[in-house]
Amino acid sequence: MGSVEGGGSKPHAVLIPFPSQGHINSGLKLAKLLHLRGFFITFVNTEFNHERLLKSGGIKTFHGLPDFLFETIPDGLPPPPNDNATQHLPSLCDSTRNNCLLPFQNLLARLNESASNGLIPPVTCLVPDAVMFFTVDAAEALGLPIVFHWAPSTFSFLGFVHYQNLLDRGLVPLKDESYLTNGYLEQEIDWIPGMRNIKLKDLPTLLRTTDPNDLFLHFFIEMTKELHRASAICFHTFDELEGEAVRALSSIFSIPLYTIGPFPSFLSQIQQTDRLISLNSSLWKEETQCLDWLELKEPRSVVYVNYGSVTILSTEQLYEFAWGLANSKKHFLWIIRPDLVNGGSVILSPEFVTEIKDRGLIASWCDQEKVLNHPSIGCFLTHCGWNSMIESISAGVPLACWPFFADQQTNCRYACKDWGIGVEIDNNVKREEVEKLVNELVEGEKGMKMRQKALEWKDIAEKDTRPGGSSYINLENMIKDVLMRNLKI
Repeated sequence: MGSVEGGGSKPHAVLIPFPSQGHINSGLKLAKLLHLRGFFITFVNTEFNHERLLKSGGIKTFHGLPDFLFETIPDGLPPPPNDNATQHLPSLCDSTRNNCLLPFQNLLARLNESASNGLIPPVTCLVPDAVMFFTVDAAEALGLPIVFHWAPSTFSFLGFVHYQNLLDRGLVPLKDESYLTNGYLEQEIDWIPGMRNIKLKDLPTLLRTTDPNDLFLHFFIEMTKELHRASAICFHTFDELEGEAVRALSSIFSIPLYTIGPFPSFLSQIQQTDRLISLNSSLWKEETQCLDWLELKEPRSVVYVNYGSVTILSTEQLYEFAWGLANSKKHFLWIIRPDLVNGGSVILSPEFVTEIKDRGLIASWCDQEKVLNHPSIGCFLTHCGWNSMIESISAGVPLACWPFFADQQTNCRYACKDWGIGVEIDNNVKREEVEKLVNELVEGEKGMKMRQKALEWKDIAEKDTRPGGSSYINLENMIKDVLMRNLKI
């Protein structure tokens, strides 16, 4: 660790994301925002993910930032068989809550020991991912303010908060597997304030279990209870988009709730140093030829396809998407990460490769924000992970939605029904539907209306993150009233 000019004069925030790609993305952007406002940052990854970041080149230059440290703790799991794939999420949830508190407390003690030697400022606040709720014990032990960062959508958080109510009312767990397909999930839930015209199928999918002891179900019920102990909660969103959910949550939580997004809109308007820009949270190595390929395409002519870091496709689903894209005759950029397909490697037929020649580009990973902001992108076929959604909104790009699990069904429902920026692809995907929706989004009247709506949301997001905007003011208030409330700087 290098010394810091001005030693103890800076507030020192420790951030620890949940150890999966989407949460790391969101957490690192928040860390950059706080760093740009004068914070010394310690960003804590698991050892497994830190090694992946080093391999991908995401944080190769971090040694050049003396006031932005990367530290690690173990995740408590045995090494996975594939060191370039997303880890098993239920195991991660269980292990972080049971095994990570002591290593995290030991790390905080080491940081404060370095501070006593004048090398870095003492730790003054914690800003962990809300899913890493074990950290509240560490904050209380040290008397530190703790602001939990909820990385997914706020509407999904509102859904998770009501898991206990769903359990108490006997709506979950499901009686048997047939309840997934017999129309049971179509029933309206009219008793959740802030979620109008919502159906059981629109709530975060981790409730779709027949096991009364399901790990996910009880993990998120426990999380909801623990978050009441925080100093505040911040959400990666903005008031116009999800204010209804925040207002409903304000009647449940007595602590301050802050909407402080979108982070991409914030960061695009702030002058960052080259070193800060070069900090990248990608766990897979990004292929840069995507951007060169896009340069050769007409404005709004390319379909961008990416199912995120967790979604798993069957071989049949892959082929239906593949031939739907091919038959649309549109240009497309398709990200197929190494572990996308269930059961092994991706093999697309020679006929498909011949059919898409000069029209399609397949890559294993990319800089999604740069792609979405490229003028050639016409629409985004997405799994509806929140980072993808918020990056699309920040770029003004309409969506073809194929949600996979967790918060994604909730995000899809609001994008298609309330925000006017998406159309849903049936879960049982068929190539004819993919072809039709892609063509509609790229060149149809409905697609034009959705693009216009997406651009309107982009403008609102930009205004909210400028000085005087609601997200800008909320971020300043969160820093002043909570993160720095114990300091005299």
